[in-house]
Amino acid sequence: MKPTLVIMAAGLGSRYGGAKQIDALGPAGESIMEYSLFDAARAGFGRAVFVVREEMRPLVEQTAGNRACKHMEVFYAAQDLEKRLPVGARVPAGRTKPWGTAHAALCAAPYVDGPFCVVNADDYYGPRTFTAMAEFLCQPAAGAKMRIAMAGFALKNTLTENGTVSRGVCQTDKAGNLESITERTEIQAFPDGVKFREGKTWIPLPEDTVVSMNCWGFPADFMAELESGFGEFLSRLDDPMKSEYYLPAAVDRLLRADRAFVRVLPTPEKWFGVTYKEDRAPVQAALAALAEETGGSPRLHWA
Repeated sequence: MKPTLVIMAAGLGSRYGGAKQIDALGPAGESIMEYSLFDAARAGFGRAVFVVREEMRPLVEQTAGNRACKHMEVFYAAQDLEKRLPVGARVPAGRTKPWGTAHAALCAAPYVDGPFCVVNADDYYGPRTFTAMAEFLCQPAAGAKMRIAMAGFALKNTLTENGTVSRGVCQTDKAGNLESITERTEIQAFPDGVKFREGKTWIPLPEDTVVSMNCWGFPADFMAELESGFGEFLSRLDDPMKSEYYLPAAVDRLLRADRAFVRVLPTPEKWFGVTYKEDRAPVQAALAALAEETGGSPRLHWA
């Protein structure tokens, strides 16, 4: 069975100042997620599920879905606060913030019937990342533990010059399996090195540190774990207006119960992404250079 690509495209882009998931950044007007679709299809993925806000679906269809559907199956999953709520649960009055990345992946459950990979719509991951992920997902299951994969990027390849970024800082064992992942919400490159902020203190972080960019590979039965974990998350909601259910937390829940292992798949790819509006021009330049190097961009190759 060919794996499925789940693209989380429901973000609001508050720091970017617009719908960055559909912004035309490639030399032929491609959005970043068109690169992910193109690279994933070439790597062997057979289906794509866009997780979107309902009002964004027409634009996502026009800018990416209508091209991708000529090369893979395409589905759309709406993410809103009411979706996949456990029986008896209610959205807190006044809550408008989405439930987070784990909930976004859970919204795709009706369209996932085999192994799947979850990515952000506004991050460029590179072809070698999708090739490694497809190879992992197509391997037969073995053993009692759930097999999960995470693309591991070198921190130095994931930074922007325009401010801080959030990254999952990873610790791995000698076999290349994930031991722990810690969300660092303020990481920045300085002239004297990369640092993260904890309280009022900036702490150095080696530039070759392995970090997560929310590119995960899961078996189909991980959806059941997301569902039960969502109920647990809602039962102990710390901040009814802002708390989010994150994929790393859902994975960590399994690791702590010793019910899964996570293979970190090192990737040499350099991340491109648009966190801030100032990132737009550098990303456009990087994608233009990539097209020059590879003889074209996704729309040209898929024409």
